[in-house]
Amino acid sequence: LAALEDASCGKAAVFDGEVVAFDDGGRPSFGQLQQRMHLTGAAEVARRMAEVPVLYEVFDLLHFDGTDTTALPYDDRRRLLAHLLDDAGAAHRERRCWSLSSTHDDGDALLDAARANRLEGVMVKRRASPYEVGKRSSNWRKVKVRWEQELVIGGWLPGEGARANRFGALLVGYHDATAPDRPLRYAGRVGTGFTDAELVRLGALLDERASGACPFDPPPPRPVARVAHWVEPDLVAQVAFAEWTSEGILRHPAYQGQREDKAAADVVLELPS
Repeated sequence: LAALEDASCGKAAVFDGEVVAFDDGGRPSFGQLQQRMHLTGAAEVARRMAEVPVLYEVFDLLHFDGTDTTALPYDDRRRLLAHLLDDAGAAHRERRCWSLSSTHDDGDALLDAARANRLEGVMVKRRASPYEVGKRSSNWRKVKVRWEQELVIGGWLPGEGARANRFGALLVGYHDATAPDRPLRYAGRVGTGFTDAELVRLGALLDERASGACPFDPPPPRPVARVAHWVEPDLVAQVAFAEWTSEGILRHPAYQGQREDKAAADVVLELPS
C-alpha cells in the first residue's frame, strides 16, 4: 500500500482492482487465492504471505484529490490512473505488490489467447463509458471461456426450496485412465442448467439406477457423501465449466444434456486440472 500512497502523492484516491494469486504456470488461480483468505493468526498470515504471494491488479480510478472521476470516459480515467501509478517511482518497483492491468484493442485475439492459456475469460469495456457504481452495465461485459467435458453421473443430492421434491445436483466424475482398473474419480456437483422437463426425465432415470454403494474412488468429501444418493454409474452428462480447481473439482459447472452416444466406461479426463 505504501507504493500506492506514494503514487497518489499523499492525496486521497480510490482505486478499483482485484487481488490475484497465481499458479505454477503463471495463471490467475482462485484456488491459490483461497489459501490467503480468512486467516487470523499473525504467524499463519506471515507464512502464507511467503508461500502464496498475491498481487493487487489495479484497473480503474474512481476518485482522486476531492474529484469524482466516475463520470469521465474510461480512456480518460485510464490515462489518469497510468500517470498516478507511474509516479510511484523506481524505489518501489522491485518490491511492489501491485500492477496496472494491461489493455488490448483486439478483443477476438485476446479471447483466443485466454482460451489457449486456459484463463477464465476477458472483460470488455466501451472506451467512452463512465464508471457506473453499484449496477451492471451494458458498457462492460465479461466474456467467459467455457470448457465442456463428458462426465459420468455417480449420484445426486436432494434439492431444496422449489426443487425439494427433485434432485438438486448431480454428482459426476471420470475414469482415471492412468490408474489400474480405471477407478471413477469424483469431479464435483452440477446443480444448474436443468429445465423442469429435464429434472423430471432425468430424475426418473436416476431412480431406476438407485444403488447402495458409492461408485467414486475415493468417495466425495464427507459433507457431500453423508447426504448423497448413489446410482449405478452408466449415465453420461455433457457439462460446461470454467476450469478445474487444483483439487480436481469442476468450477462453475452447468448441465448441457445427456450423452447417449458415449459409453460411461469410455469417459476420461480430457482437460487436465
